[in-house]
Amino acid sequence: MMDTEEQYRGFLAPSPEYLASVKVFPLIPAIKKDVTANIDSALSWDQLTASDINFALVRPLVFKYAKLKNLAAVYACLVVRAHFLHIAAEDLAFSGIMIARGNLCEIMAMKLLGHISSDRVQLVAVLTSCWSPLAGAPPDIINEVRDALGGDDDDMNDPQCALEVAISSRAKTFLSSPVVQTVVDDIYSGRVVFSMTGHRSVLADNYKPRGIEIYDPRKAPFLDHYRLRVPKYNAILEFLNFAVLMFTFILCLSTRNVNKMDIPEIIFVVFAVSFTLAEYTASKEHGWGIYIANMWNVFDASFILIFICYLILRVSGLLQHDTQSSELAFDILSCGACILFPRLAFFAIRSNIVVIALRGMIAEFVFFMGIAAICFSGLLFTLSTLDGGAHWTMRSIMWLMVQIWFGNTYLSFGQASSFHPFFGPILMTCFAALSNTLLLTILISILSNTFARIDANATQEYLFQFAITTIEGVKSDALFSYQPPFNLMALVILWPSSFVLSPRALHTFNVFLIRLTSFPVLIVIQLYERWFAVGKGFRETGKGAAQSLYHSLPRRIKNVPILDAIMGSSAGDVYDAIFDIECAPDEFDDLFQESDDERPALRSFTSREGLRPQRPLSPLSGKRRPSPSKSPMRDGGPSPGNSPRPRRPVLPQIEPFNSTEIPSLGKASPLAKLFTPRRQQTLSQPDFNAASSATNDARMKRMEAMLEDIRELPVQKLKDEMKELQDRQARIENLLLMLTRGMRNETGSHTTSRHDTLS
Repeated sequence: MMDTEEQYRGFLAPSPEYLASVKVFPLIPAIKKDVTANIDSALSWDQLTASDINFALVRPLVFKYAKLKNLAAVYACLVVRAHFLHIAAEDLAFSGIMIARGNLCEIMAMKLLGHISSDRVQLVAVLTSCWSPLAGAPPDIINEVRDALGGDDDDMNDPQCALEVAISSRAKTFLSSPVVQTVVDDIYSGRVVFSMTGHRSVLADNYKPRGIEIYDPRKAPFLDHYRLRVPKYNAILEFLNFAVLMFTFILCLSTRNVNKMDIPEIIFVVFAVSFTLAEYTASKEHGWGIYIANMWNVFDASFILIFICYLILRVSGLLQHDTQSSELAFDILSCGACILFPRLAFFAIRSNIVVIALRGMIAEFVFFMGIAAICFSGLLFTLSTLDGGAHWTMRSIMWLMVQIWFGNTYLSFGQASSFHPFFGPILMTCFAALSNTLLLTILISILSNTFARIDANATQEYLFQFAITTIEGVKSDALFSYQPPFNLMALVILWPSSFVLSPRALHTFNVFLIRLTSFPVLIVIQLYERWFAVGKGFRETGKGAAQSLYHSLPRRIKNVPILDAIMGSSAGDVYDAIFDIECAPDEFDDLFQESDDERPALRSFTSREGLRPQRPLSPLSGKRRPSPSKSPMRDGGPSPGNSPRPRRPVLPQIEPFNSTEIPSLGKASPLAKLFTPRRQQTLSQPDFNAASSATNDARMKRMEAMLEDIRELPVQKLKDEMKELQDRQARIENLLLMLTRGMRNETGSHTTSRHDTLS
């Protein structure tokens, strides 16, 4: 008998020892070699996913690596994809081929997920396990990589999971696939819990790593500090922290004091510093590439930059008693409102297409404006040289050009002569024409194309951003479990303690501080998960009572539009009730009492009229046979006892003939009686003749339908085309003989006889 542990081993998460023994490096050159050997032309995504390429190229490669049962195969495919995309960005001559190879690696990663992962937990392990690309590499290769990196071992020990590689290489199709999104949604909602080992954390706590498991709130401890790392709860807490930060920001600017820092400003500085520490922790945990890929983090990083400038000027002004620096510091800080207010509003409409496309449009706008500014810097230098500083400074010329760029064209004509009487009007007219007519039109076209491109892939872009938000929420840094401003306290207390305490003592102290500082939040989370998210007792009981009260009301009251809109239409209740009732498998067997021989054969679309039920034709007169009188006893009508189930026919039904021979209508011979079934022999001769006639008519109809289908086949059409080609070939040969008759000195009679022979 199979051992219990062996029996359920496929349903358990892979152990850390198994993950450490997986060889990752041999997969990377093997996948690169196979993809390079099979893709030697620039193929689009649609061509790679076509049926012919799929069966001839993709499926053999997927089956080859699926046989290895290596959980790191998906990670290796994404690493090779990132390599091909990097080559495509550097070598434009072969960018099409490299992009096609990268797309093939992404398709292989998507298909390998269904082959490698046998259950839900193993699927999570494939996507979230951190792999080292040098695991399983020979020592000489490891030494060569170390020398290429400058001999730094810290850069070599940088494992990543498949989701992180997919985000950094922008594998949006892979991340938006249903299988990956199922895992991402489970991680985001906290149904699947695990802990990642921190390698780049500010304050790492790797004493007790948590394996992958399905979360059950009834079995978890009441104050489970790991729930603070669930991305769904983290998003709510982040919104609240951001609201508090904006509230202190408003108080700080409303009570500004250039001579000293009052209490509202001190509170704002504390919350802003803790917010900066949280963002720095997030960027250090997963790297700047993944952090900046989230469009919300772009806003956060911009506000942090404004806050750092404010803080430097504010501290400098207080130390030097310079009120002008303090005024400038508050002026710079007030510019942060342009980021804080939209950032808070975007929490409610984060899935809107305009918000999703905003980052791409801003990036295109900034890039285009930078190119335009560089191009027009030559005009700025020319105008300042022509004026010579007599009327215009460099700053005033720049401001004049900005006004002309954004629509004040009349300024270019009014101030043109002040630069130069001849060249000034020409230069300013050209600048106004270029900026207002050509370049603004190009800018609008670029932004429209960007919005249309993102709008076409709005779902994919949203799922990509959702995956980034989720993977950012799964952080191993101990500071991530503390809400601002308690993360500052944890940094001040725990970071020096990490050099003195043992890993176990540091973990115990860290858990105590987390539960102490987040006690109300943990209580709310546990109450929600135990009684609202899982049990739903109060909601289900209240909903059932409301439905019972609604159904007990009179029909006139239930048809009131307001009640009908609140409780729902009764038609949906009827449909739900129909599918809720369980019926026995043989409850309605009489619906399928038709014989197999009387089922319609496979016909073409042009012969669908043969499927219509018609009365059989008489073989002699060609008229319709009168339908026999139907009695309740013969046709399976209701029983005399008013039973809802139909009663079985009393007389035995005629079984269809399995033989293809047509039975004789005359008297049966002794040999025929010998091979005739007993049930058929018990039938009377008139019934037998009628049954034989009906069977013959049915078979004749099937034969006619088959002949009609044969006529519709392309064989006859092919024969006609072949005959036409033969006639055409004969005419061409005859024409060639007539044209070459003079060259061969042949007579007309010979040609005529030859023509008759060919004819």
